[in-house]
Amino acid sequence: MSARNIFTRPARFAAIAPYAWMLLFFLVPFGFVLKIALSQTTIAQPPYLPTFDLAAGRDAAASAFTMFSAENFKLLVSDDIYIFSYLRSLFVAIASTAMLLAIGYPVAYGMSRLPPRWQPIAMTLVIVPFWTSFLIRIYAWINILQHDGLFNSLLLALHVIDKPLTWLATDTAMYIGIVYSYFPFMILPLYATLSKMDGSLLEAAADLGCSRLKAFWLVTFPLSLSGVGAGALLCFIPIAGEFVIPDLLAGSDRMMIGQMLWLEFFTNKDWPVASAIAIVLLVLLLAPLLVYEKLQSRQLERAR
Repeated sequence: MSARNIFTRPARFAAIAPYAWMLLFFLVPFGFVLKIALSQTTIAQPPYLPTFDLAAGRDAAASAFTMFSAENFKLLVSDDIYIFSYLRSLFVAIASTAMLLAIGYPVAYGMSRLPPRWQPIAMTLVIVPFWTSFLIRIYAWINILQHDGLFNSLLLALHVIDKPLTWLATDTAMYIGIVYSYFPFMILPLYATLSKMDGSLLEAAADLGCSRLKAFWLVTFPLSLSGVGAGALLCFIPIAGEFVIPDLLAGSDRMMIGQMLWLEFFTNKDWPVASAIAIVLLVLLLAPLLVYEKLQSRQLERAR
């Protein structure tokens, strides 16, 4: 057996792994969720109609398929509470991603310009919060932002305010929690892109008479757009379906779609409607992924 065959055959088997992963951990669960979304509620727990009995034969299976209904999806379109929840989730995700980019880009840029021996230390400081539980960190923010919490105490001590302000159960607290929690997700791809940038390009721009600011906008920022897109997607997608942070830090008057999903699943026990909510959310989040993939493919074609 030639060396070429020895290394080619394992490579072919290794290529199957991503597809097997997608099949087992995405397509199969997605199929179950889609089946429930098209089902009808009989009692407030599974199983839901139609049910499939493989022993009953093809006719029974064909009859079961005819019982599928899109009523749950029609409900999401006709009820304003679901529409407003989707719109609020998208708005919060876009606004939070913009805040993260505005804060994270200068930090990542500064980290990439540090001496090489200091860059791992700076990266460690960014990743350190991940060493503790996500839920514990959010509860810590509850203690900081509550009426007699650390933030109000500090502002009172500095004579910035005369009486404690209401921070908890507001959108401000929610945005603080989101930006804090997803900050490393924006920093990591930006830093990876900026740290690999060729410094001779900036030197060439300076030789051609560009100021530092002009060189940044003409050279650095365009070359870092792949990191900007990756960081934006890493933040936007999970924020749109976020449940814990809005539920603990924001008010309950306007809910995001993640909170509606929890409400339908565990309070109303309406799994078909909850599954329909999840399917629509997945479709909405696929759109930016497809746009980013198309832009990346165009960029690669131009580079060739």
